[in-house]
Amino acid sequence: MNGQSKIPHSHLPELTQSKEAWRVFGIMSEFVSATERLQDIQPAVSIFGSARTPHDHPYYKLTEEIARLLSDAGFSVISGGGPGIMEAANKGAFYGKSPSVGLNIQLPHEQHNNPYQNISQTFQHFFTRKVMFVKFASAYVVMPGGFGTLDELMESLTLVQTGKTRRMPIILVGSKFWGGMVEWIKTSLLEENMISPEDLNLIQIIDEPEKIVSAIFEHYEKRGFEPSASEREMQLNL
Repeated sequence: MNGQSKIPHSHLPELTQSKEAWRVFGIMSEFVSATERLQDIQPAVSIFGSARTPHDHPYYKLTEEIARLLSDAGFSVISGGGPGIMEAANKGAFYGKSPSVGLNIQLPHEQHNNPYQNISQTFQHFFTRKVMFVKFASAYVVMPGGFGTLDELMESLTLVQTGKTRRMPIILVGSKFWGGMVEWIKTSLLEENMISPEDLNLIQIIDEPEKIVSAIFEHYEKRGFEPSASEREMQLNL
């Protein structure tokens, strides 16, 4: 015997359940903290894109320009808070007139928080973070990116398509980058009846920064940016 006590195997399930219960409280805490922190940033636009895009890449510079225009037009700009496209989005907004918001995620590699954030919120769980991207956004601007960007794009499309969140502009920037995927959606998903023809209208491809801002304003021209009572109720059930 080495003097160390051992936990009886019969108690292990109870310990696992207790740990899971405390994890739920941690998730709840993330939702509460983020909601309190972000509730005054509306109207806002969420910008998604690759963490791996270098500073001198045209996508970085384009994102920075788009974010600056949105910020000067009165939109808070929300990004994932990391490097690459996320940094460019925060940087453009940081030097604009409206808040730059970073929803940072704790990862074992690749992610570090960029310094261009007026409001910074850190998450341990991807799913709580994704809810916040959706909950406070009036539009999504999707720059070129990898699996994470595709995940955020498809999540946004699914929530709008299924009526779990309000209809809003989902704008893909980079016709060359996204063209093949959009064509696949048309020729595979639509032709195989996996989506409806009207679902194609959920996506716009716009390359010019000024036209992106105009498209968002045009969408809300007749109704305003504030969610209706029914839309607020809808968002409670995300």
